[in-house]
Amino acid sequence: MKRLFFSALSLFFMVMTSFAQTANEVEMADDMRSSGKIYVVVAVVAVILIGLLFYLFTMDRRLKKMENRH
Repeated sequence: MKRLFFSALSLFFMVMTSFAQTANEVEMADDMRSSGKIYVVVAVVAVILIGLLFYLFTMDRRLKKMENRH
């Protein structure tokens, strides 16, 4: 099972890198980078990921407490 997972994961990354190499120019990213808006996008994504991680850790603690009670 583990071997299948790692094989699928490596295949996914190989496919993603081949797609990334075919893109010649990304105008939207260049425009956002030049105007400084890319930092806002990165900050919003970071806040969302931190919020999700915080939620998952608090949910894990709650579940552990409930399992220990019963």
